[in-house]
Amino acid sequence: MKAKLTQIPRTMDDGLLGFPFCANLDELDANVAIIGIPYGLPYYPNELANDQSLTPDLLRQNAQDGAWHEPRTIKHFDWDLGGDLLHNQNIQVFDCGNVTSDLKDPKEHYRRAEKAVKKIFSAHATLISIGGDHGIPIPIFRGLPKNQKITLVQVDAHLDWRDEINGEKEGYSSGIRRASEMDHIGEIFQIGLRGVGSGRHEEFESAKNYGAHLISAYEVHELGIKNILERIPEGPIYLTIDADGLDPTIMPAVNAPTPGGLNWIQIRELIHGLVNKGRVLGMDLVEISPSFEGRRMTFIHAERIICNFIGATARAGYFN
Repeated sequence: MKAKLTQIPRTMDDGLLGFPFCANLDELDANVAIIGIPYGLPYYPNELANDQSLTPDLLRQNAQDGAWHEPRTIKHFDWDLGGDLLHNQNIQVFDCGNVTSDLKDPKEHYRRAEKAVKKIFSAHATLISIGGDHGIPIPIFRGLPKNQKITLVQVDAHLDWRDEINGEKEGYSSGIRRASEMDHIGEIFQIGLRGVGSGRHEEFESAKNYGAHLISAYEVHELGIKNILERIPEGPIYLTIDADGLDPTIMPAVNAPTPGGLNWIQIRELIHGLVNKGRVLGMDLVEISPSFEGRRMTFIHAERIICNFIGATARAGYFN
């Protein structure tokens, strides 16, 4: 089934949600920087340009709020935020485009991604990354500031603790295992785990031996997000969201839909709670497969996740 996505006319000046483009990261002066990282490292040679690699550009074209074609001076009241997106502040948000690839060397995409996010963090901007599969956070993890321990929060149906598949150690099933090997990554919270395919016993034991907090979706439903937030320490946080961590009724366009995921109320509460608990250095949203999209349901929720993250950071005083 082909993606049923509306192609919205745009000018080259408009990035995601109508925010301006910044083509030169060396001159970045932003509070929030959005970047697309389309390509993970493939497990097999013909997988370099997978379905998820189309998502950054398709999300830009189909973000609902960006479709209004109204001047940026018009401020809409957002009921998720209790006011306009940027909280009536002079907050600079730029879309930095996509990390480019090299078909002769798939690993070059990761090297360029790491270099790009290091520049974004060096500019003291909050990162929003759009994937791509769940391998693309690996270069982001490497590019995070290393002056203090960072708590990693993952929303996902899967563990992602595979050491390697077909000899590749940095693909979409290995992101959290690679993060666990980095000195600047501290506690790891994995939220929304459920179903089959969430790791073999070896991966489960590796995660437990590390001390990862493995929180099933059913535990979230039973105890609530507030209970989960109370376990997460204050301090710098990085958030990685796999679209299949959410229930397929609201995020259907994924390769591995599994019943019982987080609902909209829960993911919104988690985002706002994390932002108010400690400085969230950035977030990524990955594993959206546009060919499974219908009625733009996944893209609408993806846009709402990003808007809530931007709006929550504005209200938390990150940029004062």
